[in-house]
Amino acid sequence: MTARVFLHIGLPKTGTTYLQDCLWGNKQELAARGVLLPGRHRRRHLLASLDLRDDPNLAQRPGDVEAPWQELVDEARAWDGDTVISHEFFASAAPEQVQRAVDAFPGAEVHVVVTARAMVGLGVSRWQEWVKNGGKKRIDRYPPRSDYDPTDEWGWGSFDLADVLARWGSVIPHERVHVLPMASSGGADPRDLWLRFLSVLGLDGDGLAAPEQQANRSLGLVEVELLRRVNARLTGFGSAFDRGTWIRGYLGEGDVLPDSREKFRPDDAILEELCRRGERALAMLHDEGFDVVGDLALLEPADLSGLRHPSDVSDSELVDAAAETIANMLRDVRSLTRERNQLLDDLKGRRGGPGSRVSVRRPWTRLLRGWKR
Repeated sequence: MTARVFLHIGLPKTGTTYLQDCLWGNKQELAARGVLLPGRHRRRHLLASLDLRDDPNLAQRPGDVEAPWQELVDEARAWDGDTVISHEFFASAAPEQVQRAVDAFPGAEVHVVVTARAMVGLGVSRWQEWVKNGGKKRIDRYPPRSDYDPTDEWGWGSFDLADVLARWGSVIPHERVHVLPMASSGGADPRDLWLRFLSVLGLDGDGLAAPEQQANRSLGLVEVELLRRVNARLTGFGSAFDRGTWIRGYLGEGDVLPDSREKFRPDDAILEELCRRGERALAMLHDEGFDVVGDLALLEPADLSGLRHPSDVSDSELVDAAAETIANMLRDVRSLTRERNQLLDDLKGRRGGPGSRVSVRRPWTRLLRGWKR
């Protein structure tokens, strides 16, 4: 039976992909040190987060979606050591779902790890990520809904630290809720976050490799506003696979859009709301016995004065960014078409020469997935 279970629940946009890269890249070495990362692959943790939160969209996900949460539980309960489960979509779980997670490990000591950022920067990043996943609304209308729903991975309940602490802390003893603050802007060594994460597990970083850079690309002001307007004109990209592969993977993070990296701000009302929620979280961390691993000052609101709002982007800027994007896409299409034609020629040669009739599915999905020029 596993001795301790560490549930890393996010928050989203707080280095979670980086930490997951570190965990999965060191899966065997962690196991040798007594820490299990269960599941056949990292996607099982995503599916398990949907399963635990009773998300009806689980059934529409491709592949094996049969009881992924129980699959991780069964593997962990058969392990003689500690277990780590990590996905940021766990954050929005309701208290009864948190209790179900704890009850799944009778006799084990359940811990929660929360990576956190200042709410002002996090709110802006969450809107950007939502746009990269097909979101169409302006920054001042995010989140898309105000009411709490445990199946909504984009709402306040998924990234409002105070709300997450209140729900998870209503079930898990506060001394077992470990909060790891991180800087909202670049410049910090991402390995510091990894080492603090390992310290919660009782491990040091010797022999556990970590990437030098954070995993996800951030868009600048003009690029994210351009992508938002493109989303409003897209049809037929409603599935999670399409949004993740084409909108986020290709346009948002595929080096197709320009790379200005200009930071931006929401309007004053949203800024005030983010500050209020951030202050509540800081008060809880000061007063309610949660285990803070790092510098709480990192969660203080950033000064966004002098930054532009997306509504300040001019038509001329959008046209310039669109022209560069189209040029990049045209180069990709030319390159991929040449590869496709070569594949077709090779297949024709193997199947009877130039006169043969060959039915070949176009390899666009395979070629474009993860495409980097």
